[in-house]
Amino acid sequence: MIVVMYVVKVPNRGSPPAILLRESYREAGKVKNRTLANLSAWPEAKVDALARVLKGQPPPAADLDGAFEITRSLPHGHVAAVLGTARQLGLDELIDPEPSQLPGRGPAPGRLRRG
Repeated sequence: MIVVMYVVKVPNRGSPPAILLRESYREAGKVKNRTLANLSAWPEAKVDALARVLKGQPPPAADLDGAFEITRSLPHGHVAAVLGTARQLGLDELIDPEPSQLPGRGPAPGRLRRG
């Protein structure tokens, strides 16, 4: 049995339209409809999002501008690229695995081995 769910707005004479969640199915060769829920109390954006999802479309993207504040950003990609290239060239053997401390600059990621 194939069942299709959808959202429909039913006019209500002098009142606002009823927004209903319905399913459509076939029974003995006839198309039948069944109301599953009344969504009239839902906000319009929520109803639209549900209708889009039921149609197989992605939900509307939320406006996230200003929703997050970046407090700190650590670079990674270029460091990984340099390290990968150094490993391919065999230069990683020249980098001391022990962290070093540079005066006044804090810890350095590595130093060249001597000898």
